[in-house]
Amino acid sequence: MLIYNVTIQLDHSIHELWLEWMKTKHIPEVMATGCFTNYQFVRVLETDETEGITYATQYFAESKADYNRYLELYAPALREDSLRTWGNKFIGFRSLMQVVH
Repeated sequence: MLIYNVTIQLDHSIHELWLEWMKTKHIPEVMATGCFTNYQFVRVLETDETEGITYATQYFAESKADYNRYLELYAPALREDSLRTWGNKFIGFRSLMQVVH
């Protein structure tokens, strides 16, 4: 099992609208790709929120092939939509993790 983690720090001015957008538009669109089996959406606590509020979304993929399919076929358009919608009001980074039992 792989976890595709996307951590975003967003400007306070877009917080409420962005949160609603994530819940009703972005996450459902990512999940509709069929590349991930589940997700977890969390607020990162115990961080300095002076410059913004931080959230992480973790998408669970059964295989590297599913993750690669997402990156190739879906990620570019979804990232472009994020930039078009929110401009420079957020910064983020992505990481790929493997579940170890």
